[in-house]
Amino acid sequence: MRFMMMTTDSGEQAGPPDENLQAEMGAFIAEMSRSGVLLATGGLEPHGTRITSFGGKVTVTDGPFTEAKESVVGFALVEVRTREEAIELSRRFWRIVGDGEGVIKQVFGPDDPFPEG
Repeated sequence: MRFMMMTTDSGEQAGPPDENLQAEMGAFIAEMSRSGVLLATGGLEPHGTRITSFGGKVTVTDGPFTEAKESVVGFALVEVRTREEAIELSRRFWRIVGDGEGVIKQVFGPDDPFPEG
């Protein structure tokens, strides 16, 4: 099972991470990479570009978007056996990082059964 674990930003800037946090996060990422759990990770620009399609017309709008309450600013794509494993990885991440919020969503591909309901 693949899961996208995303960190969100509510607009409150915390500042750059200290050296200890960077070292802990580096070790955590290295561990997940060695075990084959981590498929991809990265940070995302805070503003982005919005693409909308309605009635055959595609509109492109550059950010920032003042109406956005929060935006996804980082992600990790992991492959684990269960949702509980993904949640535990996220718990470990937040123990290192500290305060914040995130979302975990299962990723489906062409060979993955889509859940009923």
